[in-house]
Amino acid sequence: MAQEPAELMGYASKGSVPPGYAPAYAETVKAAEDEGRLVIYSTTDAGIAKFLIADFRAMYPRIDITYEDLNSTVLYHRFVAETQLGGESADVLWSSAMDQQAALVGSGYTMIYDSPEKANFPEWASWKNQAFATTYEPIVVAYNKKLLRAGEVPQTHADLARLLNSDPTRFKGKVVSYDIEKSGLGFFLATQDVAVSPAFWDVARALGKAAARLDLTTDAMARRVASGQALVGYNLLGAYTVAQAQKNPSLGYVFPKDYTLVMSRIIVINKKAAHPNAAKLWVDYTLSKRGQAVIANSAHLYALRDDVEGEFTATRLRQRLGGSLRPIAVGPGLIGYLNNQNYRDFILQWRQAVVQP
Repeated sequence: MAQEPAELMGYASKGSVPPGYAPAYAETVKAAEDEGRLVIYSTTDAGIAKFLIADFRAMYPRIDITYEDLNSTVLYHRFVAETQLGGESADVLWSSAMDQQAALVGSGYTMIYDSPEKANFPEWASWKNQAFATTYEPIVVAYNKKLLRAGEVPQTHADLARLLNSDPTRFKGKVVSYDIEKSGLGFFLATQDVAVSPAFWDVARALGKAAARLDLTTDAMARRVASGQALVGYNLLGAYTVAQAQKNPSLGYVFPKDYTLVMSRIIVINKKAAHPNAAKLWVDYTLSKRGQAVIANSAHLYALRDDVEGEFTATRLRQRLGGSLRPIAVGPGLIGYLNNQNYRDFILQWRQAVVQP
């Protein structure tokens, strides 16, 4: 194909400056297109992220994207190992394991970037101009509608513990939750439960009594509950559970009324990114009203921005659940349990409560 004259002499940019941005942003767009590539490590399922990728590429067609969908623990350790060995790694890390992302900031792995979109988010949603919350996702209890009577459906964490303890034979092997020793997200959610309510350990002991099956992903757990292999699932990501429930009438879910944890997928830029300008475009796109609208209305991940409309938004969740929501702030408070001794102590207590001899 013949090249256009502009392409022969330092091609003209195909991507344009987003509305409301300073004209100087055109330099970032041009530099990103010169880089021509963006590598993302993410815990978001590729089948969901595809909506964002397609829309981003519609804006910036000169930038190719390599997207790797990874377990949160694998993502963290792979990135750290690649970086410490001096090799090329991801430009952007987008993970639901908020504590691991904060740990990368605290350890100096991430780039400082003052996104022009930051002002559109609450103060708790970013830290040091390095870590940015992108979603507002409730954590739910899932149940099988055909196998659990309406009056049995637990509405609070205490209800769940009582239900599982009420009939050990019935629930034995029929409950699912995260394996917190293998899932970074699972570990994080458990520590956040404890921060909100020490009664979490009552739930943990009930999980142990029921010989709960421990898994790595919400998708797998939701499928087990929907199929009847499990009756109840604890601490599932609401976005994925709701998506499955819309396709499978056997799957129900509850936003616990005593408190509903709300986690956010945190995005950071690698301080040594091979494609730093493309990374900045991706971060800004994900935080923009346009990107957040895709998150809400196509990816169904619950957008955080207040100016985005739809069922899968923070605004709609607050209207529905009000004061029971417990959003987890982005900041140094996320890191405490990743201290080696704190981590070991928590895992030991978990094993004593949940893991059957």
